[in-house]
Amino acid sequence: MASPFTINATINSFGGQFLKLTHQSAVTATSMNLTLYLPPSAAASKPAPLLIYLSGLTCSPDNVTEKGFLHCHASSLGLALLYPDTSPRGLDLPGEHESWDFGSAASFYIDATAKPWNKNYKMESYLTNELPDLLFGAFKELDSSRVSIAGHSMGGHGALTLYLKNPGKYKSVSAFAPIANPVNCTWGQKAFSGYLGDNKEEWKKHDASELLRGWKGPLNALIDVGTEDNFYKQGQLLPENFEKVAKEIGASGLQVNYREGYNHSYFFISTFAGDHVQHAAKALGLL
Repeated sequence: MASPFTINATINSFGGQFLKLTHQSAVTATSMNLTLYLPPSAAASKPAPLLIYLSGLTCSPDNVTEKGFLHCHASSLGLALLYPDTSPRGLDLPGEHESWDFGSAASFYIDATAKPWNKNYKMESYLTNELPDLLFGAFKELDSSRVSIAGHSMGGHGALTLYLKNPGKYKSVSAFAPIANPVNCTWGQKAFSGYLGDNKEEWKKHDASELLRGWKGPLNALIDVGTEDNFYKQGQLLPENFEKVAKEIGASGLQVNYREGYNHSYFFISTFAGDHVQHAAKALGLL
């Protein structure tokens, strides 16, 4: 059977390979971009566990590939990395490209229910069902039974919510500067009102701090936030609200680090990338 993916570029790095891929998505009804990193040890006879990394607002898979340097830590551990795109592309829906924090590159990784977004902006279904099914079918170098998830900012929101909504699907979760309580910040309120409408009870179904209230058992979660992150200072991230809920429900296994002097950028991500790769690697049996 022919692969559903087109390989647009192959780039060697740290002994492994980046594959820049595109495929036609039935869920979003668009062509989707993604980048896959295969460590040097990955083979059909020795499939590698996978860490999925969800990027932040305005980003594409290229940003973290070129600036995040997760792969330099993942390579020697035998960990594969997947960098999906942040939204469907090429639609030109009304208002889709008018602001940087809504629409194109700003899907918030949810399934939209409000028009005109509900036809194509189905990123939750794409990431949890369609994409992994296609990926594991096409790349026997990947171990579908060992998967973790991580992300940055909007992608940190996505990683936390997908982890909490799908118990057991991901062995661990980690987040750099996540939007941890979007119903209480302007980014989240703008996105949720646009994608979901005005029913704030529906919003809570896509909010990590709200979802955590129903969590059972330990968390295998790592969060890093920079103290000089302007978005943190402006109240867009609210990791302390996520921490508060974890304490209220008595959940163990959450580590939150406030990194003195660091901001929201890829300088921050690349500095602590090794910690997040190791966090996943431990959960996936590589350490």
